[in-house]
Amino acid sequence: MPQQSKYSDNQFEAVMHDIIMALEKNQADRDLSLMALGNVITNIFKHQVGDAQREKMAEQFTQVLLKSINGK
Repeated sequence: MPQQSKYSDNQFEAVMHDIIMALEKNQADRDLSLMALGNVITNIFKHQVGDAQREKMAEQFTQVLLKSINGK
């Protein structure tokens, strides 16, 4: 069953576009892009997720990422 998002497609696409444009503007290759995005994710976890939930949420994020890249 597809998961419902509280964000519209337009909101999501606008944010994704801005992120991709920033990476392209800075001519970030794969490694630099992954490093930058990893640091952004870490920052979000540290500043927007409570200590008690951080590890569980990071594990869930990792599982979703793995499913996404494996096409599941």
